[in-house]
Amino acid sequence: MTAYRLVVISAGLSKPSSTRLLADRLADSTVRQLAVEGRTVDVQVVELRDLATDIAHNFVTGFPGPALREAIEAVTRADGLIAVTPIFAASYSGLFKSFFDVIDPDALTGKPVLIAATGGTARHSLALEHAVRPLFGYLRSVVVPTSVYAATDDWGTTGDRLTDGLPGRMDRAAGELAGLLAGRAPAGPGAGDTARAETEAVVPFAQQLAALRA
Repeated sequence: MTAYRLVVISAGLSKPSSTRLLADRLADSTVRQLAVEGRTVDVQVVELRDLATDIAHNFVTGFPGPALREAIEAVTRADGLIAVTPIFAASYSGLFKSFFDVIDPDALTGKPVLIAATGGTARHSLALEHAVRPLFGYLRSVVVPTSVYAATDDWGTTGDRLTDGLPGRMDRAAGELAGLLAGRAPAGPGAGDTARAETEAVVPFAQQLAALRA
């Protein structure tokens, strides 16, 4: 059976980081829930802190270095993504946004994505909804309904009668991603090239207008 390709994007800056910890927990839960259905998953983690210089050079030169090119190809070929960013000034980090700026805008079309974030205080939790989710909406990804925000005080909590604790939210979001992946066939080699070819086959707007006039 072909394994699903799950790529985990972590934009944490420290090592170790709570961002990477959250990313790993979400990936583990997704793999575990797919395993119950007899499905296998190949997980690849992309640490953006290791690509920061390559990303900056790409903006200047227009060409990715080998490590960045490999990360971009992994995201393009992935069946699903887990994208986790620290929250700075009520939004995603600049490194997180810059990475997705150097990826072809069509590479994430229709791709299932679980979004998550970390921060020092719960006051920033809505950043996932007003900043991160619209980013992937613009990229035409299929974002799971549950986003996961982990403030410092969330680690080790179990929640209360009205609110799930962090483990419950992680499992619910991972279950939604697992459900989307289970409903799709694993992408074969060259899947990203096929998606681009389909995009290039779209009829130009001017041609569509000309056809209407005729």
